[in-house]
Amino acid sequence: MTPPATTTPRSTYRIQFHAGFTLDDAVAIVPYLARLGISHLYASPLLPAAPGSMHGYDITAHDAINPALGGEAALRRLVAALRAEDMGLLLDIVPNHMGVDGPHNAWWQDVLAHGRDSRFARFFDIDWDNKDPTLAGKMLAPFLGKPYGEALADGELSLVAEGPTGLSVAYFDNRFPIAPRDAAGILDDRDGLKAYDPASLNGLARLHALLERQHYRLAWWRTATDEINWRRFFDVTGLAGLRAEEPEVFDATHELILRLYAEGLIDGVRIDHVDGLADPGAYCRKLRRRMAAAGTRRPAGAPPGEPYILVEKILAPGEPLPARWQTDGTTGYDFMDQVGALLHDPAGEAPFSALWREVSGSALDFHAEEIAARGQILRESLAAELDNCARALQHLARGHIRSRDFSFNAIRRVLRALLLNFPVYRVYVRVGAPDAQDVAVLRQAAEAARAMLAPTDHMLLSQVLLWLAEISPRDLPRGDARHALLTARQRFQQLSSPTAAKSVEDTAFYRYGRLLSRNEVGSNPGQFSLSPEDFHQAATARAEATPAAMLATATHDHKRGEDLRMRLAFLSEMPDEWADALRGFLNQSRALVRDLPAGPAPEPGDAAMFLQMILASWPLGLSVEDRTGVDAWLDRLSGWQQKAMREAKRRSGWAMPDEPYEQASQDFLRSAVDGARFPELARGLERLAARMALGGAAKSLSQTVLRYTLPGVPDLYQGTEFWDESLVDPDNRRPVDYEARRQALEAAAAPDALLRGWQTGAVKQAVIHRLLAERNAAPALFAAGHYQPLPAPDGHFAFLRQHGQDALLVLVPLRTSPLPDDAAKGLACSRTVDLALPGEWSGRAWRCVLTGAELPAAARLSLGGPYPVVVLRSR
Repeated sequence: MTPPATTTPRSTYRIQFHAGFTLDDAVAIVPYLARLGISHLYASPLLPAAPGSMHGYDITAHDAINPALGGEAALRRLVAALRAEDMGLLLDIVPNHMGVDGPHNAWWQDVLAHGRDSRFARFFDIDWDNKDPTLAGKMLAPFLGKPYGEALADGELSLVAEGPTGLSVAYFDNRFPIAPRDAAGILDDRDGLKAYDPASLNGLARLHALLERQHYRLAWWRTATDEINWRRFFDVTGLAGLRAEEPEVFDATHELILRLYAEGLIDGVRIDHVDGLADPGAYCRKLRRRMAAAGTRRPAGAPPGEPYILVEKILAPGEPLPARWQTDGTTGYDFMDQVGALLHDPAGEAPFSALWREVSGSALDFHAEEIAARGQILRESLAAELDNCARALQHLARGHIRSRDFSFNAIRRVLRALLLNFPVYRVYVRVGAPDAQDVAVLRQAAEAARAMLAPTDHMLLSQVLLWLAEISPRDLPRGDARHALLTARQRFQQLSSPTAAKSVEDTAFYRYGRLLSRNEVGSNPGQFSLSPEDFHQAATARAEATPAAMLATATHDHKRGEDLRMRLAFLSEMPDEWADALRGFLNQSRALVRDLPAGPAPEPGDAAMFLQMILASWPLGLSVEDRTGVDAWLDRLSGWQQKAMREAKRRSGWAMPDEPYEQASQDFLRSAVDGARFPELARGLERLAARMALGGAAKSLSQTVLRYTLPGVPDLYQGTEFWDESLVDPDNRRPVDYEARRQALEAAAAPDALLRGWQTGAVKQAVIHRLLAERNAAPALFAAGHYQPLPAPDGHFAFLRQHGQDALLVLVPLRTSPLPDDAAKGLACSRTVDLALPGEWSGRAWRCVLTGAELPAAARLSLGGPYPVVVLRSR
């Protein structure tokens, strides 16, 4: 029997809501999720978002549930369905930014209309005192598709009687309100609008003069890089940063969330992009206090317990989540990285590195690629943010006679060097004295920066380090000096995070292709693998510090599906064979490469990455003879390919796509699997893809078992209970066939049949279902069970979870050695592995969780088939 839900989940199921899959659509799958064993549905943002949003992170209001999803009435219907199955609900919240691209955000529209006098002006992080005379008292509005003068002359800007003041400038679907002082006079004049018609020279001149008087300066979108004077989400101009640190802003953006929690409609939250906030620790602590206070009003039937609070946070290797934040942990990117690295064979690292240098022609390792990418991002995407941070430090410098001679350019130079070498996303130095961890990070960055800078800048570097890390604001007198230090630190910390994200995940990941399974959100592609000892250490640390942290292997932001990554990880076990195969494929595809003026298309490194993705994403059972199926698959893969080329920012980009290069690369992709034109290449790829799929599936079962048995709360991303062959978004947000999953679960096929017919994905679902049943049957064992590493035979990983007299023993293969020689057996395993038990458990009998088989008491267990993974429960 499934135990009643508490606020802390036993497991979660993530759903991406949008107009094509609403809250009422989710009601229909609740019985399936309950039978699968899920304790909590984990919802993407549900507040109003930009029309047509497929993700919900472009929130436009904080006072309602998105009508496009069914509104609050639909939410209540969903919660009723969940409560009927003793299930809970987690909600993704977005405190850092709002969507502002279009007329849908009333707060933003009010700021455009009233400028710094708007009651919402302090809600957004806007610099109203910019030194640029064209922006003095104004905000840049870089939303035009062409230079302002051209848009004006082409008649793309016109007055319409709409908006908060009754009059706005229309630019396609966008609206820019006219200030009340101007709007009233124009609207009172019967022919007012006609006088501003840009079709005539006089009308155009009047419209330009009118726009010059507004609280914003309309501009070409490209000006944002150099001139934007308000904080964005990364470099996305359509998402404006919120000042959640301000009490008024916090109250306005959390009133609904707190009410939903107080009414028992939600049981916890996931905080999106916590590193974007001015003071993440203070925000998290405040949110916990406010949710706990709201919790005193929860109805009797609501799940009991403390509010469950997770943060979306990417941790560098060895970086702990600050305990002082008082959260339950991260959303699982750290686990996704660690378990993926564990399942890579370390013996492949040196051969794969050499092969990448050979085929790509690049001598850069990942660290060097990252440094280069950081420099490009600071130059091409975040130049204005870098300038703003440098100006804040310059203002601080001018406040003391000993530092006033440090120039803006010198400060910017030193700041850039620090950001190039920053080892984590950000530090969290705020009002109090910096802690040892933050100081250590900043000193590490400073040492690396010192090697880049001329000796003449070393004195300034030491001063900047002092400002950013080594003095407390309380050591300075109240007033401008203290405020200047706090502002400079905040600007730096809110710049280092987008610098890292845009440079690493969104640039270097698409340039460095040693083995793409390691290029994943939260991962460091420079780290090829992780030893069992280090993985045990990470699991132990998580059990001690954040036992309720989320364990994820697929998300709405992943670059490659969880099982697709495992197919690539399989290659790490066969470096010599892979090297021969890749050289052969590149040689056979040489005729597909075009010579363009800027160089070969595709470049060798890109071609090698394209081939990896062809192999890894090859749909199970697809033949090159099936042109309809191949074309459908390639349409998806081409979407990934275009994004990869543009994110790499070398031969193409989002700002100025190189269409000939992209077309040549797409032709390469499609021709490589054209069995009629290039049969040897296409069938060779098909054969290796099939082998990778089987080896990857075995690894995937290991990954799945670890996610559901290690300390933490396992998350299941929508649809990935079957094999996950998804690509980067939006491909990983495609519709899910829940009917097929429901039928497979109800069929309850025997293990042998599931393993032989593994291609359907039902075997993965069955493993998840049976492990969830154990979690629900013994919640204390999984939530609080002691984690004990066990010595395991080479190529395997083992541990024990113990709570009182209850225990769980897990043994999974890290390599593919348990795979059968007979392909007809699929994933069925006929080999056995001997495992010694700790003394206190050597006399206990066990039950196999996956098959139900009983194992007699023994000091050593002989473990084997039919599953390649073993999970035992003590009897």
